[in-house]
Amino acid sequence: MRVTESGGGWREMKGFGLQVLLGRWFMIFASLLIMAVSGSTYIFSLYSSGIKSALGYDQTTLNLLSFFKDMGGNLGVPSGLINEIAPPWVVLLIGAIMNFFGYFMIWLAVTGRISKPKVWQMCLYICLGANSQSFSNTGALVTAVKNFPESRGSVLGLLKGLVGLSGAITTQIYHALYGDKSQSLIFLIAWLPSAVSFVFLRTIRIMKIVRQSNELQVFYKLLYMSLGLAGFLMFLIIIQNRLRFTELEYIGSACVVLFLLFLPLAIVIREEFSLWKRKGNALNDATQVKVATQNPPASEQQEEPSLSHGEAPPGHRKADSCMNNIFKPPDRGEDYTILQALFSIDMLILFIATTCGFGGTLTAIDNLGQIGKSLGYPTRSISTFVSLVSIWNYLGRVTSGFASEILLVKFKFPRPLLLTCVLLLSCVGHLLIAFALPNSLYVASVIIGFSFGAQWPLVYAIISEIFGLKYYSTLYNFGTVASPVGSYILNVRVAGFLYDKEASKQMDALGVSRKAGQELTCTGQQCYRMAFIIITAATLFGFLVSVVLVLRTRKFYKGDIYKKFREEAKAAERDMASTEMQGSGH
Repeated sequence: MRVTESGGGWREMKGFGLQVLLGRWFMIFASLLIMAVSGSTYIFSLYSSGIKSALGYDQTTLNLLSFFKDMGGNLGVPSGLINEIAPPWVVLLIGAIMNFFGYFMIWLAVTGRISKPKVWQMCLYICLGANSQSFSNTGALVTAVKNFPESRGSVLGLLKGLVGLSGAITTQIYHALYGDKSQSLIFLIAWLPSAVSFVFLRTIRIMKIVRQSNELQVFYKLLYMSLGLAGFLMFLIIIQNRLRFTELEYIGSACVVLFLLFLPLAIVIREEFSLWKRKGNALNDATQVKVATQNPPASEQQEEPSLSHGEAPPGHRKADSCMNNIFKPPDRGEDYTILQALFSIDMLILFIATTCGFGGTLTAIDNLGQIGKSLGYPTRSISTFVSLVSIWNYLGRVTSGFASEILLVKFKFPRPLLLTCVLLLSCVGHLLIAFALPNSLYVASVIIGFSFGAQWPLVYAIISEIFGLKYYSTLYNFGTVASPVGSYILNVRVAGFLYDKEASKQMDALGVSRKAGQELTCTGQQCYRMAFIIITAATLFGFLVSVVLVLRTRKFYKGDIYKKFREEAKAAERDMASTEMQGSGH
């Protein structure tokens, strides 16, 4: 008897363990971990000086590398197209391989283990390594949005928030494992994101949508835990800026960071346990449920007429094929084809606004190390700026994700209007850099980090709401193309050019000629002043363009944009209940 009971208990434990590992919430936890280590592009300023000195680059060449990093990180259309025809694990695997190869080759070049690569080769390596981020985003984040369509703002805010926080997380792990060697940081970002993606290859997948009444509350709990992690990282940044940590202290702080990072697993287990108990109770009452559902009232049968195969429901336009009606898109909120979305006026407006917004904030983030150095800030303060950007990047993402969801559901406050406000806020940060007031770079880091982070969930949510989820994998990644375009114009052609011009002027004034392979360095407020005045003007233009999108979509956002997904979830619940009853009947 005891053997039977213990065997039954073991089977129950095994069944519950499988439910946890195969459940939607564990998939969210796996996505959180993948996002938490996939933000290597945001800590470029920590290892860029190492690349510059080891390979003898000037600022324009370094900014060219930065541009290819941004292009790789945001050119996600290939990953989106692959995700349309292949399961998410294929996308994650390709990303893991690309990440390791790209950054490992950079590490070999910087440490002198291979001969000095040509500039185009370094651009290729960093582009490949950074492009892996779009594969991890597409594989994990797009899948999560499709699994939780009614909570997309919260999902985007939480997951993109962890990407923003990943810079600070990676920095703590780097100090614990390798101390202060910037070359070792490149090696860390080569193997760590690849390893995490590889572990969760089979966990990330599309699942049948089943609505939970407490779904949003669970995301709030995950948000609170991530806020705790962000708060602890902020505390570490302040302490490490004032005190010099020993190796043992770095290891201890990294262990606490990892503990907080894995803490959401407790929520996952708790939610899956409550679902498991509910499922057991439903199976016990299967007979009653079967009797109740086998004979639905006649009125119900009449209200739900059957549709023949391929017939569109009443009030819905039949889906277009890829090449049909390119310039005659459906109503906003319906599923656009890829070409309908790309050729729409709404996408063009969004692209122009985000090119200005992302381009300006990315230029500031990528040049933070050089800006701090030119203004005479100590090395420790420059590391603080990078960490501040990472923390506030995270806060911007979760704030815009969760706040926009609440404002939209409760007050019909449109997301494009929030995006417009964020663009205006970023202008303040750019002006603080341009006029270089005492200690203003600390405040500028906070504003730039928050503004940059806040734009991402808003842009991704706007794309999913206006153009539908059917081709979201591709359209989501098209939305990121604006970032490298803006970065090339404002970072390479404006900031890099004007920095080198001023540096050459200073060398001429000193009567010094630059030797081949010698890095070009500028000091003083004038190094970046004109560049960031131009960036401020470009961002203001993006703000005005964004106002046009607000006016065009105001009627759409006043309606019920989630109605379609609620109807689909109810249909899935009926199908699941019917399947369970049939299974219990045999």
